[in-house]
Amino acid sequence: MNVNIEESWHRQLSSEFEKPYFSSLVQFVRQEYAAGPCYPPGRLIFNAFNSTPFEQVKVVILGQDPYHGPGQAHGLCFSVNDGVEFPPSLKNIFQEIQAETGAPIPSSGNLTRWAKQGVFLLNTCLSVRAHQAFSHSGQGWETFTDAVIHHLSKDRDNLVFMLWGAPAGKKAALIDSSRHLILRSAHPSPLSAYRGFFGNHHFELCNQYLVQHGKEPIQW
Repeated sequence: MNVNIEESWHRQLSSEFEKPYFSSLVQFVRQEYAAGPCYPPGRLIFNAFNSTPFEQVKVVILGQDPYHGPGQAHGLCFSVNDGVEFPPSLKNIFQEIQAETGAPIPSSGNLTRWAKQGVFLLNTCLSVRAHQAFSHSGQGWETFTDAVIHHLSKDRDNLVFMLWGAPAGKKAALIDSSRHLILRSAHPSPLSAYRGFFGNHHFELCNQYLVQHGKEPIQW
């Protein structure tokens, strides 16, 4: 199947695109987008891949499914378009970065600036029906993104995986902890941020690890 995705990722994932589950997933997603509003816009479903080529990934942040309100999602987990009010989880992420690094809260919630530095902002599920969280789960996206994590673990070295919340934490089983740094904590959602996300020092620990392995730290 010809999938419009950045070339280095296409080389890694070409076998996934030929599997029956992926054909069924594509059919489902096309039907959903034809039936009514879905997010992100179709051309941005693979934005995380197109923004951060396979060989440039240094950090993986794992989200769940895209924001389901108008104008928010643009294919990078936790990120919103310029000019969009920060969702609560993103607000808490910026608050933790400020506490760790002293960096001011940015004016924009668009995390493309991270993606261009090698932060792969991957949602477990890459699409969603408007106003219905998890409406595209269980259709094959999870199988696909598990394969993505497996390829990163197997074919790259010294990556940092940030796994926030229980669903993301389960993905640790896909990652070779002898080759990569796995950082786990509570999710930045207001429901759980005070139970271990705040004060997790993930952004500092990430940069320390990158520097130790001869990589440029991320400008959070």
